[in-house]
Amino acid sequence: MTNKQRTDLIERHIREHKYADLRTLAEKFSGSLSTVRRALDQLEARGVVRRHHGGASLIETDAITQEYDFIARNQRFPDEKFAIASLIAEQVQPGMTVILDGGSTTYTVARLLADKHLQVITNSLPIASLFSEIGSVETIVTGGSIYSRLGVLIGPLCEQSFEQTHADLAILGGAGITENGVWNHNALIVAAQRKMIAAAERTIFALDDSKFGRKALNLTAPFESRFTIVTNTRPTPAVSRAINAAGAKLTLTEKKSGRY
Repeated sequence: MTNKQRTDLIERHIREHKYADLRTLAEKFSGSLSTVRRALDQLEARGVVRRHHGGASLIETDAITQEYDFIARNQRFPDEKFAIASLIAEQVQPGMTVILDGGSTTYTVARLLADKHLQVITNSLPIASLFSEIGSVETIVTGGSIYSRLGVLIGPLCEQSFEQTHADLAILGGAGITENGVWNHNALIVAAQRKMIAAAERTIFALDDSKFGRKALNLTAPFESRFTIVTNTRPTPAVSRAINAAGAKLTLTEKKSGRY
């Protein structure tokens, strides 16, 4: 197989599946990891895919699709997400068991946790791929059906996985936050997040200020005393009062920026 043929096959695979990790592509198309990386570099240069650690995803041009696409979301508000992720990562101590969901800010947290000795439970394929290549994290991946736009596992098997686990901490994202609580778009994602919350002693929500005042299809959870909301600016007085009334904690980042 020539390099061009392999690159064409990789492009076809990613167009069909939206997301692919390096190891899968190397095994499927009989190439080394370095060969696959070069193919992805070419596709990225042509504007077909967007590279990220451990794989690549199809660049979507439709605005509605981008709202759900993991990589498109991961590129929005990078400085705010890095600041939020840094503050959350500081709260994770070696030896903890941590649940990580498939949010884009949660993925940024994962990158900052790679060098810590942790046990991580996740339904996120990008996070699982990240930890498979770097760091010293013991990673447990749930079962479930793949929701390809976000690269997460959902459904009854995923939910059952969390029913049988216990964690010190769950770190979750969301699509919106109002005085009612934290919201998300997909009913199956919300169902999985509720199981994550139930399995953990504490839950941290990573939410940048673009989520303020936004409702989505489902309310993931109203505020409760085991919750910490980490964000980059203070939310509206109504949301702040609701957080305080529930006994939850609101943590604001310092003004800082960085790359991840």
